Amino acid sequence: MNMQTINQAKADAFAEQMLDILNSGAIAIMTSIGHRTGLFDTMATLPPATSQQIADAARLNERYVREWLGAMVTGRFVEYNPDNHTYFLPPEHAGFLTRAASPNNIAAFAQYIPLLGAVEDPIIDCFYKGGGVPYSEFKRFHAVMAEDSGQTIVAALTDHVLPLVPGLMESLERGIDVLDVGCGSGRALNKMATAFPNSRFTGYDFSEEGIAIAQTEAQNLGLTNIQFQVKDAATLNEVDRYDLICTFDAIHDQAKPDVVLANIARALRSDGIYLMQDIRASTNVQGNLDHPAGPLLYTISCLHCMTVSLALGGMGLGAMWGEEKTLEMLEAAGFASVEIKQLDHDFQNNYYIVKK
Repeated sequence: MNMQTINQAKADAFAEQMLDILNSGAIAIMTSIGHRTGLFDTMATLPPATSQQIADAARLNERYVREWLGAMVTGRFVEYNPDNHTYFLPPEHAGFLTRAASPNNIAAFAQYIPLLGAVEDPIIDCFYKGGGVPYSEFKRFHAVMAEDSGQTIVAALTDHVLPLVPGLMESLERGIDVLDVGCGSGRALNKMATAFPNSRFTGYDFSEEGIAIAQTEAQNLGLTNIQFQVKDAATLNEVDRYDLICTFDAIHDQAKPDVVLANIARALRSDGIYLMQDIRASTNVQGNLDHPAGPLLYTISCLHCMTVSLALGGMGLGAMWGEEKTLEMLEAAGFASVEIKQLDHDFQNNYYIVKK
């Protein structure tokens, strides 16, 4: 029998913490629902209103809206007046919950919680048997990732991200060859192709769904300087082909990230730039104790980034592979120069400016 003395104050504090976690987890699901149904967007335009008025404005069922409002009121997202039974979303809260608040719309990120919860059963199987859960098991993942990157990376691309590389904007304006490896739904590349018509853009991703979305958007934009192709980055065999190669949140998901990085090095021209955006973290867990989103990122890593790589028999780096491992792998891939830059408004990402 364990005869250790229990610190009752510590035990009580942890029990309270666990209750907070349960409430926060529940609120995260309701926040996702509020985002997906447009309830936050609707309420941001309304004065104090009844549940029926809110439901009518959002074109939703009142009974469900009323129960959702109960969670939002007790979660202190929404203010409630019991005298006239009205609900109000304060503008201070709307500034982090609506599409108009992008890139500060945290409600969009709440979608990851129910999305990842949907694969809990197969993930638990992996805890016992090893292996991984393939991309095909993740419903809506491309849509959520596209929305995520759309309000973070893509929104900041021309004003903040690309200017991190001295002279790059001018080169793009003159005309260079650009490749986006793991381009997903192509939002970043389509934005670049629109902004720099003299440059030539290519996007590779092994997701047929993502490439189809990217091609459709390019066609709708009338772009003639861009092409997308379904391709596994591990099979990339081009040599001295591109002046700029980008990867946005893509390397740590790869089955063979070491092979992909070596392929990128070969495909890059001798004076070219490899711009890699990835999660800002330490490779060592003790280095992430003060990370503002550490638990969330390790969870996303375990339930998606790591497991999709392992499902392909891959390395399973995970989202929290960190700066130390990143620098080690870039050197092994043949890169001689790496500079890490960060943006003031973006605590989550590192931007690696890499040269041969």
